Amino acid sequence: METNEPLERTELTFLLGMAFQVVLSEFVSRLDAAGYADLRPMHGLVFQVLHGDGATSSELAERLGVTKQAAGQILDDLEKRGYVERRPHPAGGRRKLVVLTPKATDHLAVAGRILHQLEAQLTKRLHEAGLEVPRAELAAIIRTLAGDSIPPLRPVW
Repeated sequence: METNEPLERTELTFLLGMAFQVVLSEFVSRLDAAGYADLRPMHGLVFQVLHGDGATSSELAERLGVTKQAAGQILDDLEKRGYVERRPHPAGGRRKLVVLTPKATDHLAVAGRILHQLEAQLTKRLHEAGLEVPRAELAAIIRTLAGDSIPPLRPVW
């Protein structure tokens, strides 16, 4: 069936990228309005890695797929702004364990609420149009191409 919607004729990789970009942009706008204009999406990925027990700078670099130097620079910046702190590693030695501060965990709570609100609004609007959020379809694409080795979300944008 022919459609007048040009996006329906767009390559899948572009559609996936554009969908991610517009959802992420809306999420960031809402976070900015909530008082977190000093943070970018990369910082959220860092917080996700550090949430819980924390990690070393090297572990963070590996999880994000960036160099150790880049991870160190990000952590230096976040430490200056009060979002993370470095502590002696429980295993001893020169390694440092990087953990989130209460300022960062507050951000994660606000970001979680905003993300759930955004998703609920998107779900409602799609439902009104007779559509669903394509969660199952997206999961199937990931499983089809990645199998059981689901890759971590990395900052490639």
